[in-house]
Amino acid sequence: MTVLPPSALYFEDLDPEVTYQSAARTITQADIMTFAGFSGDFNPIHIDHEFAKETPFRQPIAHGFGMFSIASGLGTHAPPTKTVALIAVKEWKFTAPVYMGDTIRILSRVAEKTVKGVGKRGEVVWFRQIVNQHGKVVQEGHMVTMVECRPKS
Repeated sequence: MTVLPPSALYFEDLDPEVTYQSAARTITQADIMTFAGFSGDFNPIHIDHEFAKETPFRQPIAHGFGMFSIASGLGTHAPPTKTVALIAVKEWKFTAPVYMGDTIRILSRVAEKTVKGVGKRGEVVWFRQIVNQHGKVVQEGHMVTMVECRPKS
């Protein structure tokens, strides 16, 4: 049996007027190398400092999907919800690079809510942004999760 923290929000608790902010996470060389190994993406733009010097970025950049993955984890606490599943990524834009040493966080806002499953759960469309330490949006888009509704008495 899975026990969620008592502060985890039900579908009904989610307020579209609130922007939830996650904790911050600084991206390290170990993060980049771990993602390269896990994904098999050893593109030199991510791991070769000499190669990267000749690119418009002038230094290695983190994998876009690696940052998406880290942000997905950060998003589980911004806000903590009684999530049943991630069911879709409707759209996602990679708008700026993330460099080793950058600190990212996620901003989440409810864009849509729809009751499903005869009121046992609801579909939540989130607008999420990954921002760096300067407040610059580096990725953004819409993700859809299924969240438990408050149990009926």
